[in-house]
Amino acid sequence: MKVNLRKLGIFLALTAVLLLGMFLIAVPYIDIGLAALVGGQEKLEAFPDISEIPESVAEDARAMAMELYGDSQDKYDEYVKQLLSAYVEVKDQDFVVIFNPGGWGTKVLEKSPTWCEICQGIETELDGLGYSSLILDYRRTAESMRGLTRELVELFSVYPSKAENLAGRVEFLTRNVPDLKVIVAGDSNGAVISDTVMDILYDNPRVYSIQTGTPFWHKRTTVERTLVLDTNGRIPDAFSQGNIPAMLITSLKALFGLSLTEDEEAGRIFYFVRAPGHDYNWQYPDVNLKIIGFLEENFNADRQISHN
Repeated sequence: MKVNLRKLGIFLALTAVLLLGMFLIAVPYIDIGLAALVGGQEKLEAFPDISEIPESVAEDARAMAMELYGDSQDKYDEYVKQLLSAYVEVKDQDFVVIFNPGGWGTKVLEKSPTWCEICQGIETELDGLGYSSLILDYRRTAESMRGLTRELVELFSVYPSKAENLAGRVEFLTRNVPDLKVIVAGDSNGAVISDTVMDILYDNPRVYSIQTGTPFWHKRTTVERTLVLDTNGRIPDAFSQGNIPAMLITSLKALFGLSLTEDEEAGRIFYFVRAPGHDYNWQYPDVNLKIIGFLEENFNADRQISHN
C-alpha cells in the first residue's frame, strides 16, 4: 500500500508540474486569430489594395493594432492587414455576420454543418429584407499545443484577450463603414466569446448577436440586441442546462457501442462528449422561426423607414 501511495503521489506531482508548465507556456502566448471569408478562401485578401483605403481608415487600423499588439511587430502587422482586408471586403455591405465556432475555436464554418445552414438562412432572410450581407469566419485558435492550451485558459476566464481582439475588429468596421451592422454569432464555447464581445460593445447600437448552446457555467452578461437559444425545441440542451448525468450516460452508451437516438447522436462537445439537445439545426422550427423573428424585429422596421 505504501508503494502504491508513493507511486500515486509521484504521478499526481508530475501531472501538476505538467499542467503548471502548460499554463505558464500558454499565459504569455497571444493568439491573434484569423478573420476569413467563408467559401474556400483561406484568408482575406493577402495584401489589400491601399488605393481603395482612405488614409483615415488606414490610420485607425494602425492605432487599433498598436493598442492591442504594440509590443509585437509581427502581430501588429498581421492585425493591421486583417483589419484593412476586412474593410475592403465589407465596405459596400449592409451586414457582416462573424461566426465564432464551438469546440477549440479552430473550425471553419464549412465544417460546422448546422451553423453553415443557419448562416445561409440568415443571409436569405436579410436578402428578403433588402439587405446585402457577407459571412466571415473568426478562427480564434491556432492548431498547436500552445494554441489549444491558451484556448482553455481563455475559456475559463471568459476570453479576455480574444474577445478584445474580436471587439476591436467589430468596432473598427462599424466606425469606418457608415450604417454597417454586425451580427456576432457563436455556437457553444463560441457563444461565450460572442457574449463577452457584446458586453464590451454594449453601447454600440449597430452590433447584434445570435448565440446557441451557451455552456452551463457561463453567466450571460448582455441581453440587449441579443438572441440566445438554449434549446432546439426538440429536447433541452444538456450542455446548456448542465445536465451532467444525461451527458455521462449518453457518452458511455456511445463508448460501448449502444444504440443512440437521433437527438443523442447529434449533440457533441469536443468531438467525443455527447450532449443530447446540443444541436441547433436550421430545419428545426424553434431554431429558424426564432432567428427569423429576431431579424425581422430588429431590421424590418429599419428598411421600411429608409424607404420612406
